[in-house]
Amino acid sequence: MKLVYLTHSLASCWNHGNAHFLRGVLRDLVHRGHEVLSLEPEGAWSLENLLRDHGKAGLNAFQANYPELSSRAFSGFAEVEAALDGADVVIVHEWNEPELVAAVGRLRRRGAPFTLLFHDTHHRAVSEPEAIRRFDLDGYDAVLAFGATLAEVYREWGWGDRVFVWHEAADTRLFHPPEVEGRRKGLVWIGNWGDGERSAELESFLLRPARTTGLPLDIYGVRYPDEARAMLARYGVRYRGWLPNARAPELFARHLATVHVPRRFYVEMLPGIPTIRVFEALACGIPLVSAPWQDSEGLFRPGHDYLTARDEAEMVRHLSALRDDPALRRALVESGLETIRARHSCAHRVDELLGMLSRLDAAPMRRLGPAQHSMAEGAPAP
Repeated sequence: MKLVYLTHSLASCWNHGNAHFLRGVLRDLVHRGHEVLSLEPEGAWSLENLLRDHGKAGLNAFQANYPELSSRAFSGFAEVEAALDGADVVIVHEWNEPELVAAVGRLRRRGAPFTLLFHDTHHRAVSEPEAIRRFDLDGYDAVLAFGATLAEVYREWGWGDRVFVWHEAADTRLFHPPEVEGRRKGLVWIGNWGDGERSAELESFLLRPARTTGLPLDIYGVRYPDEARAMLARYGVRYRGWLPNARAPELFARHLATVHVPRRFYVEMLPGIPTIRVFEALACGIPLVSAPWQDSEGLFRPGHDYLTARDEAEMVRHLSALRDDPALRRALVESGLETIRARHSCAHRVDELLGMLSRLDAAPMRRLGPAQHSMAEGAPAP
């Protein structure tokens, strides 16, 4: 089949976490023999920031690790319409402009033969519902929501059984344990400071515990204002700046453990939705400790795949245990890898997508033979 994905950016992961998942899914589709095309607007905010800060060299890690993938930039809808010719499936991400989202929907309403899906991977449906309601989704066949609580919002808006839960996952072709285990030291945290919505949590579940346990801490990310950098300096943290996501596995391989500090929206308003870093860290075989977060969808096995700290004191105890107990570290790594390999790779998500298309009776699925059709209805990835 031919699948076209309209993204904000494929090449840039500068403050653009969806690029991680999209790369893994599109690459898996390519390796299965499907035709994939990524479209993104010229002057995409994420890409412009990356190029401003790092120049074209900032794209090197993506290009080296994803040679199968490329993206086509467009400046107007006429280019998009031409690129959709012959498409079987079109997926439009919620970072796109409302005008573009509506225009693609109009094509579908007027008889375009592709199956059209809207992909939501953000908390705006609950934090800024008016922003999502600006999207004219008339003409869309279904919604892909990256968690059950978000899917429920769309059901309340009338989507019923045309909204599917499609969690993020790890691209295990890239995110895996190092082939040769080397010396590990200290903690690493990869994440953006954002808009202050978790600054208190970062201090109590990451910065102070790292200092208390004597574990050196490296932090990578963007959008750290002066006051945030000053706070990191007070705690003796080494702030490293932006990291291309494709290089995250090598950072995980050099550190003893990492920490998950979810944004407040994903704790209070959209429980059960982890950051993609949880999938990626576990896939790389690094022990992980999470700040309070409820795995209400049963994605993982808390206490086995990772440890959860209810407060700062418990975070200190967990980090101390990981520092001093190699057997505990090994047990967490083995359990986390088992769960990722069984349920949470991008290959699993492609299987799920094909199953969704089958349930929607999408044209590309009708053309499959009986054996392929059976595989598309949910057979686990190898």
